[in-house]
Amino acid sequence: MTKRFLAAALLLVPLTGCGLHPLYAGGAGGGVAQALSGVEVAPIQGKAGWLMGNALRDRLAASGTPQYRLDVKLDDQIAGLGVRRDDSVTRERRTLRARYQLVNLSDGSVLLDATAGSDAGIDVITSSEYATIAAENTALENLSGIVADQIVAKLALYARRRLPAR
Repeated sequence: MTKRFLAAALLLVPLTGCGLHPLYAGGAGGGVAQALSGVEVAPIQGKAGWLMGNALRDRLAASGTPQYRLDVKLDDQIAGLGVRRDDSVTRERRTLRARYQLVNLSDGSVLLDATAGSDAGIDVITSSEYATIAAENTALENLSGIVADQIVAKLALYARRRLPAR
């Protein structure tokens, strides 16, 4: 029994120096969460922008006086993929790309300039235009959440490395 315990303890020793640290250490009071709470989301154009703005605000949980502004420009595209012999589309791909900048409100400097994006496949129902429109809207809602997650993850990494806690 002692040999097994000793062997297990020796196997755990290399893991202590692996360099991994929790990103959100300290929970809502931690440095990353506090830095992210100082980010306000600038208005974003269109329906996709409204969805993206809400998703970002939900994830950032801004509070107090903002120190940073997140500017986002979206590119939302739908392209036909599957085509029948009669040239009707059977499948679409919706792509949502975001170029975003984190701006320091005190001096207007751009701290982070990056992109995020994702895409989704949509079946086109030729017998029901409503079903196709509903699928396109659902894809946009899902893509907004996915891209917002990517943006917040990048902001959190940046905040951990460079931004002071509030």
